[in-house]
Amino acid sequence: MTTKLPRLAFRNIFRNLRRSILSAVAISVSALSIVMLFGLLDGMEIDMANNLQSYYTGEVRIRNVDYEKYERYNPLHLGVDWEAIAPILMDNPSVESATARISFPANMYIGENSQVVMGVGADFSTEEAFIDFPAILKEGRLPEQGKNEMLIGSAMARELNLSIGDKVTMLTTTAARGSNAITLQVVGIATFPVGSLNTNMFWAPLDRMQYFLRMEGLSQEILVLLKDGAKESLVAQEIHDEISQSLGIETDTRSWKNLNIMYSMLRIMKVAYYFVAIFFFLLGSTVIINTTMMVIFERMREIGTLSALGMQGSELTKLFLLEGFFISVIGSGVGVIIGMIGNYYLSKVGINFTDAMSGIDLEVSSIFYPQVNILKSFFIWLYAVVISSLATFIPSRRASKIEPVEALRYV
Repeated sequence: MTTKLPRLAFRNIFRNLRRSILSAVAISVSALSIVMLFGLLDGMEIDMANNLQSYYTGEVRIRNVDYEKYERYNPLHLGVDWEAIAPILMDNPSVESATARISFPANMYIGENSQVVMGVGADFSTEEAFIDFPAILKEGRLPEQGKNEMLIGSAMARELNLSIGDKVTMLTTTAARGSNAITLQVVGIATFPVGSLNTNMFWAPLDRMQYFLRMEGLSQEILVLLKDGAKESLVAQEIHDEISQSLGIETDTRSWKNLNIMYSMLRIMKVAYYFVAIFFFLLGSTVIINTTMMVIFERMREIGTLSALGMQGSELTKLFLLEGFFISVIGSGVGVIIGMIGNYYLSKVGINFTDAMSGIDLEVSSIFYPQVNILKSFFIWLYAVVISSLATFIPSRRASKIEPVEALRYV
């Protein structure tokens, strides 16, 4: 009898197809939801990591050791010597490239109107390793060193009615704590992936911003990209020690993972969502339990007949477990496959959250691209099969304890 249980269990699935489909759909929806949720979270994590490394911190960031202590005062005088540090970085075998930047707040004047914006002084020749400007440049060209030119986001251009060739005046506080103004010409308009970069930030040549801010020879920070396989925290410590030994100065040199709270929170959220996944599958499993309990009462005659023919209680338990197993394999398999197809499609077209994220200052793109993770999807399928199959254990045990005489009374 035991050798025929799988065939008997598989046949029983089709005896009441509607009931089996209901159970399979419950598992399928749970698996589908979790696969797509994890695909979205993986996409957000990768997107945030790319944006942080490209636009904010690099993989390693170097600043003056005292800058963070006084950061709220915009202490531009606490800079780092880019020209002295650059050779040290290029001699490090783990360093792929590096660039210097200066970030500062300014008032932008257009006619009689003004707006607070953030400026970035950058060397566009070294920035190419960090930012794919040809991909985001919508109109015009990049600013050139030695010229009073700037690149702005498409949202800023639209809101302030700026176009290529327009000139605006910037007023800010210099490193010497005085005031200075400069007039820049718009030569490029770009569509940045992060909303705040599009709406209130402009990019200008590093040398002109050093002159403007009275920071000749200095930069606010140095961003470093590493070669594949390099450990950010270890290389950051190496760079710190090399600068200290060569130049005799202390710097604040840290890996990007130690600088970004939102990224750490996102990784914590992923762990929390693993528990949400458990809840989803347990919720789906309640349908299995309820359906199996209904099956037991509907199939009392069959249970009594099988018991009378000699099927033991343990064999009845196995029979119902096998039925639950087959349903969960099919249901979770369908859900995982549909989820992977959905994630693959969305990874190409993206999910546009531009309107929803308007005014939200996060280091994530306004268009999310979920990721397809085959290994993770397989574990979701396996987990769904195990949880859903075990959900039939309680009603299966109930069926195994029914006496044949009691079951036959339902005939």
